[in-house]
Amino acid sequence: MEKISVKLEENKQYLQERFKNAMDFMMRELQVSGTPAALFGLDGLVSKQIITLSILNPLMEAENLSGQGDALLSAIESRVLGSMEQKRESQMEQILFLLMSGFAVLCLEGCGEALVFGVQGFESRGPDEPQNEVMQRGAKDGFTESYQNNISLIRRRMKTTSLKFEQAQVGEKSHTPLAICYLEGVASPEILAEVRRRLKTFDLDTALGAGYLVSFLNQGGVFSGVGMTERPDVVCGKIEEGRVAILMEGTPSVILVPFLFVENFQTLDDYLSRPFYGTFIRWLKYASFFLGAFLPGLYVAIATHHPEMLPEALLLKIAESEAKTPFPVMAETLLLYFLYEVLREAGLRAPRSLSATVSIVGGLVLGDTAVSAGLVSASSLLVVALTAIAGYAVPRLYEPLALLRLGFLLAGGFLGVWGVMLGLVLLVMDLCGTQSFGVPLLAPAAPYNSRLAFRDVFVRAGWKRLAKGKARVQDMPGSRETGE
Repeated sequence: MEKISVKLEENKQYLQERFKNAMDFMMRELQVSGTPAALFGLDGLVSKQIITLSILNPLMEAENLSGQGDALLSAIESRVLGSMEQKRESQMEQILFLLMSGFAVLCLEGCGEALVFGVQGFESRGPDEPQNEVMQRGAKDGFTESYQNNISLIRRRMKTTSLKFEQAQVGEKSHTPLAICYLEGVASPEILAEVRRRLKTFDLDTALGAGYLVSFLNQGGVFSGVGMTERPDVVCGKIEEGRVAILMEGTPSVILVPFLFVENFQTLDDYLSRPFYGTFIRWLKYASFFLGAFLPGLYVAIATHHPEMLPEALLLKIAESEAKTPFPVMAETLLLYFLYEVLREAGLRAPRSLSATVSIVGGLVLGDTAVSAGLVSASSLLVVALTAIAGYAVPRLYEPLALLRLGFLLAGGFLGVWGVMLGLVLLVMDLCGTQSFGVPLLAPAAPYNSRLAFRDVFVRAGWKRLAKGKARVQDMPGSRETGE
């Protein structure tokens, strides 16, 4: 790694060459007690006002500074400048990284080190309410794209010296900064070591979002063992349970590991409402998951292969409706499911001024008109609509649900109910065989632990019961540390 030169002119030429054709590169030459010096920064990342008031003015007004080179730099560091974030740096690659992170760099003639100042001044979005995790009773602030602001949002809620933030970087070229957050004495050292190890395997050039890291942290399976959230209060709650959070620069989402399957059905509102209502909502989400995954497959399987399983009145209604359509049950259900996914993607990506139009066209033209024209049956349309609505009740599982829905639909169409049952068995085997950082994904339901399962899985117990002993994730049955 190249070191900084004692000759100021060489340092200037090196930085100018590295930032060639970069209009935001700034260089200010000056004299400090008769010694040539240069101050470097990037426009838009640094605050010019802070640089002028805190660095340039004190340097230009400094007098009677003795010494040359390193002695002069020491005098400037101790007697002239009083920046809170200030350090020495001798490696050119690290200086380049700091410049692109909003730091200013001061180089002196005859000194083999540079003085670096934290003078960031770039604009950032405020902590607005999260758009994807709407809560009725929870806090209204959410994470932003600045991971330093996100650290402060967590620190404001957890005023304890046990809360730790470790600095790390990923990306061979971009060196995207991130922070590993955990509660010392609560988080498992084995899980922390595994997180650090997997982050070191990240070998992409750049990391533009937290989703880039998920593939390196997750170990496969239909359902992910890595969670993401936009809410600081959710992160604080998970950290207290022994989880590890990863905050990355440039993304408003925070990664949580380990992440269990049951947590896809949990929201902060469950814990802010009364226990009986929280339990009811949770079971409603469980039912929505099974409805969203299995309803199309079971409908096609029964209507095609096992019509005797339906009540006579319902069977006659479905038969009458299907007799007026040109496609078989499986084909029209697949068509409706495909059109629904197209409409969803169009409504998600279209400008806000057009999203309402897309919804109207989808609801009226492709819904009511298609049934009236006899292209699809009303029963198939109802099944697909119920499936779509059920999927939105568990938004964290929408991606795996979309594929499971299609898989069970095809299995039911070709093999009947037995095909759906076979798919269910394979799904349960995948869930039982998947671990998230040494913790079974289905814990504490499988391996079963009655004490934990009836506190916060099948039933949302009251806070008096929950406060008697917090369940740490490494204490789950079947984890590597418990050995159960």
